[in-house]
Order: sequence, then C-alpha cells, then structure tokens
Amino acid sequence: MVESGALDRIDTEPRERPRLGGSIRLRDSRLERLWRLLRLDVTGIACATLFFCWSLTPSLLPRDWLFQGLIGGINAAIGYAFGTALGWAVRRYFLRRKAWWPLPESRSTTITVFVTVTSVVVSLVMLGYSAAWQREIAGLMGAEGTSTTGYIRTGGLSLLVGGAIVSGWRLLRELVRWIAGRLIRRWHLAIPTATTAGILIVTVLFLLLVDGVLVRGIYAVANLGFSLQNSSTRDGVVQPVDPEKSGSPASFAPWDTLGYEGRNFVSRGLDAAGLTAANGTPAVNPIRVYAGLETAEDAEARMDIVIDELERTGAFQREVLVIIPTTGTGWVNPTAAQAIELVHNGNTALVASQYSFLPSWVSFLADRDKAAEAGRQLIGRVHERWLQEPEATRPKLLVYGESLGTQAGEGAFDTLTDIRQTVDGVLWVGPPNANRLWGQLIERRDPGTSEVDPEYSAGLVVRFADDAADMVDNTGEWLSPRILYVQHASDPVVWWSPDLAFTRPDWLKEPPGDDRSPSMKWFPFVTFWQVSADLTNAAGVPDGHGHNYGTLVLDGWVTVAQPEGWTPLDTMRVRTALDMLAGSEGPEK
Repeated sequence: MVESGALDRIDTEPRERPRLGGSIRLRDSRLERLWRLLRLDVTGIACATLFFCWSLTPSLLPRDWLFQGLIGGINAAIGYAFGTALGWAVRRYFLRRKAWWPLPESRSTTITVFVTVTSVVVSLVMLGYSAAWQREIAGLMGAEGTSTTGYIRTGGLSLLVGGAIVSGWRLLRELVRWIAGRLIRRWHLAIPTATTAGILIVTVLFLLLVDGVLVRGIYAVANLGFSLQNSSTRDGVVQPVDPEKSGSPASFAPWDTLGYEGRNFVSRGLDAAGLTAANGTPAVNPIRVYAGLETAEDAEARMDIVIDELERTGAFQREVLVIIPTTGTGWVNPTAAQAIELVHNGNTALVASQYSFLPSWVSFLADRDKAAEAGRQLIGRVHERWLQEPEATRPKLLVYGESLGTQAGEGAFDTLTDIRQTVDGVLWVGPPNANRLWGQLIERRDPGTSEVDPEYSAGLVVRFADDAADMVDNTGEWLSPRILYVQHASDPVVWWSPDLAFTRPDWLKEPPGDDRSPSMKWFPFVTFWQVSADLTNAAGVPDGHGHNYGTLVLDGWVTVAQPEGWTPLDTMRVRTALDMLAGSEGPEK
C-alpha cells in the first residue's frame, strides 16, 4: 500500500503537493487531522468499496449480518490493498509524466469527498439489495430470512474488520521501513537494497511466526482441547450391556477407551425389540464395533482389536457388514447408522475406528493424509479378513462415508475398478471438493453434463444424486456393485476450493441447482471468502440443503444396498421411524 510513513527519508518522491490516490490535504482543520490520522488512499477506498459490494452478492447459503460483516471486511481489505497498489503504479509510471499532474489542491479535495461519499451511498444501497438476496436464498431452503434494517449492521462490522486488517498491514510496513533505516545507517546500503532486505526479513519472520508458532501452537492447543473432550461422555450415554456392542463388558475394546464419539456410536440405536416394533417383523440385535484412539497404542494394534471384535460378535455371519470410515473426531452419522439397521432389521454389523481428536474442519486442514491412511487401514484389514469367509455365506460388504469420511474411504482405493473388486457397494455423502477420486470423476464427466449434476460413463458404474428422485433407476443399466455420491448444489463442503480465489469453476458457469440462487456470480478473491464463510454454517440449514443431508441417506442406502423385496412403502415406514428418532442422538461433526 503506497501511503506516507514514519521513515520518510527513504522515500524519494516529492511531497510538496497533494497527489490523487495518496494522502490528500483537506481545508477544514478537523477533517485534515482526521485524514492525516487515517491516511486513507482514494483509489484504495474506491476498490475497497467495489470488493465490499461484490461480497454482498449471494453465496451458497443464507448468512446473517455477523457472517456477512466478517466476509465483507476481509474482502474490503483485499480491495483496499489492490487499489493502493494500482494507484501507486498509475502515479509512478503514467501520471508523473503529465504536465498537469499533480492536480490542484481544490480539485483533489473535491475528488476525495466525491469518492468517499459515493462509496458510503453505494455500500448502503448494496446492503439493501443484499438483504433481499439473503431472503431469496433462505426461501429456497425454507429458512427464515433477514430484515433489511438488521442487515445494515453488516456495514459497520465490515468497516471494523477491514480497518483491523489494514492496520495490521501498516504495522508490517512500518517494521520494514524501520529495519531499512537501521540497515542504511549501520551498513550504508542503498535505499532499494535496504528496503528489499527489510521486506525479506519481515516476510521470513512473519512466515516463521505463522507457520512455526501460530499454526502449530493453535494445532497443539486444539488437539489438547479436543482430546479433553474425547475423554468426556455425552449426557445420557451409558455403557451398553449387549455383547454385540464394543464397550460392553464382553468387549475387547474397553468402554473408557472408545472416546466421546465412539461411546455415542455404540450406545445408541434400536435393539431387537425396537427394530421389531418399527418394522413389524422379528429382528435381531445389530452389531456395532468401534475402536477409539486410546483402545490401543497404535493404528495397527487398533485394527487387530477391530478384527477381534468382528469375530467375537459374529459380524461375518450377518447379512450386511458395513465399513464406516469416520470424520475427524470419529463421528458416525447416527441417522445413517440407524437407517442401515432399520432397512436390514438388525441383521447388520457396523464397524468404525477413530483416527483423530480433531473435528472435521481442522482435520481437513491438518490431517487429510492421516484420514486417507486410516480409511486404507480399516477397509483393507476388514476386507482381508472378510475374504477368509466362504463366498457363499459371507455377508455383503459395503462402505458408507460422510463428509471427511468419504475422503478417508476413498483413500483405500485407486480406481473404480479397485472399488468394484473389493466391496459390494459404496455410498458417499457430501464429499469434500479435494477428494481425489471424486475430482477425477467430475473432471472426466460425460460431455454435456454439468459439474453440479454430472454423469459418468452413462451412469453404468457410478452415479451422482442431489435428491431421492435422482436415485431412481430409470436412466439405463446400473451395474452392481453400485457406487453413489450424494451431493447438494448448495453444499459448500462439496464446492469449496482454493482455486475459487482465481478461477471461475464450471458450477458457477452452468445453470444453478435447485437450491442455489441464480443471482450468485463469481468474483476473484471474493467468492473464495464467501464460500469459506459458508463452510462455518454448512450443516446449520434445513434438511436437504447445504451439508445437511437428513434422511436422504436412507434413500441412498436403499439404492446402493438393493435389499431384496424392498418397496417405496418400506422407505416411507423407515423414514417415519427415523423422524421419530430425530434429535435423540447425534452430536455435530
């Protein structure tokens, strides 16, 4: 940012007259003092306003004023930096050669006042439009919209956030100048050399601070904090007594080693009596096997206990054996687990294992390789043991994963052929955009199909669905084993990528999905931060939108598992049972 600073003696440009885009002197003494204090750049103000207004355009999910204020401030600061750099370049390489430059003080002051007032007015008008857009998105999802008057607070918060970021940048810039001044006085370096050295020193120190101290420190603190939560138990959760559950008195995996999410998983769900009442036919107690991080000292030992638990509970004699690679903390979607057991009337074995203390969003940033390795170990060991059973009697081997669990699951396979040769079906829900296999399928989708609603090889092996209607098998042959990705057009987990900062993706070039606003456009930098903000509330929207898939997992499971004799009435019955159970279990990821 090109502004006046403390180390003026290393600035070789003349300062006798005010410059457009720089710090402009105003006639009123109070305004002059305020302007000197703020040291605002007119070109920066104009670009900051442009970026702020871009950030008010619709994103994937409805946002309240607090979220919008944060994202607006970040984008305004980016725009301010761009504007000051642009203004400096224009002055240095174009205007300084003009005879009429610098402008008279009166004209410069007029331009300054005009740009500032116009920026305020345009921002207020855009806030009104933004509130209407937010109500439009909320309406698409059946959520309550915001009021225009309440949304005006966005402007004030964005001003504070943007100001804080610019102030931080100025501190770094002043540090560069201070270091350059010391180098000039001590070593008699040339001004450009000293300035370059100062920039390099501050950059290295900043990166060391962020990467070596802040990131690792935050990671360590987060790991400690979530490990403490991992040792706790949710209210109402008690140790199971059924031998079919890990953590029971008969289990090789002690109850106190399963972790917070593991204890939730094994203690919940309907027993044989509950399943019989829901389905109207005699059921058996379902099997739930789980190993927590503290169940054994390393991953290999945990897998040994998982296999021992599967053998102890008789999992290889059940109708269906489902491998569930988990999200960061070891979370398993309770709705999905219960849906599987209801569909098969308890004749199931579900197996999962924890690989981290951290929630999905932290694991996504820091533990993606660990997630893939954990999925590879779990699926590989269970499949290896499953192969030892007689082919005629061994259970159907299926894989379920949600969110980061899909990334862990994909880590076990290299290709679609590998999946088909290993398991009898896969259901992956809400896959992150960084998923390797998912990304390859999207990239190689059939010509003429969209990124948000893709088709691969005419749906012969793998399919993508947004709702239950997409899962109806009426578009040609679908070979078994089936592979199904369920993804919403409004799910930021599916569509977020660092590439959004610089490249408009196909899904923003194509017609929108059913629950994405057609008013959403792509803007450089801005869209990246907008969708990043959406991630924080990805699951906080009504069922069937964003990262909240609700009972849609039931339809996906029926599609992939293909239970014999299943009818739409059976789906309705199970969905009713799931709706009755909703809210009784399942903490957030």
